[in-house]
Amino acid sequence: MRREHVKLFSPAVGRELDLVAYGRDGLPVLVFPSSEGAFHEYEDYWMVRVLTSLIDAGKLRLYCVGSYDSESWYNKQSPLHERAWRHSLYENWIMNQVVPAIASDIGDPKVRLTTTGCSFGAFHAANFALKHPHRFKHALCMSGVYDIRFLMHGHHDDWVYFNNPMEYITHLNGEALEDVRRNVFISLVCGQGAWEEPALSSTKAFWDLLSRKKIPNYMDLWGHDVAHDWHWWREQIVYYMHFMVEGQIPWQSTSLA
Repeated sequence: MRREHVKLFSPAVGRELDLVAYGRDGLPVLVFPSSEGAFHEYEDYWMVRVLTSLIDAGKLRLYCVGSYDSESWYNKQSPLHERAWRHSLYENWIMNQVVPAIASDIGDPKVRLTTTGCSFGAFHAANFALKHPHRFKHALCMSGVYDIRFLMHGHHDDWVYFNNPMEYITHLNGEALEDVRRNVFISLVCGQGAWEEPALSSTKAFWDLLSRKKIPNYMDLWGHDVAHDWHWWREQIVYYMHFMVEGQIPWQSTSLA
């Protein structure tokens, strides 16, 4: 398997950040780590290993980035009013360095990516897809919380609002809403077992909001034995990726092309 680790300089952040690619062909997927996770998290927790057959068959390629959460949302040394703003520096890097690098690697400057993540990575996957519908076509979100206010301790400003899907999607209308409806599909997955609250409640609330706004989506709740844990995320990623590399989603005939 091709494994290529590169460092991409971010003018916004002022230093290099990490990206690692697995595979040469197939569905390109941008992977966000869980809260404060490293770029090699998917490898450390065997997510790459369980997807090896798809990667080696040329059906799937993963592009895994590190998080910036320790310097933004989870930075307890940073004033609350700076945390969401600092996330914008990470967004700048993703959109202006990472996505173009992936497009260059694929050889398609207009490529539209799938994105995925577990736990806090699910928030990132959904947020990026909804904010950038011309670059992302599908977000596979596992065990996420989609209302970022749980980290803001009552602070609120425009930086928070425009990175909080439960808020900005509520008020999305007109051509901006139609743009999301035409271009993005959101898949929400969550277990109902140990440690899955508050992700379970948030997943249900987000599904309800997306459905009311008629944004293409589906929700799949796994059993009461399914915990907020890497073992189950490995089971889920294998299950869904076998559908996704064929351009489909489980339970429906909806095309993700």
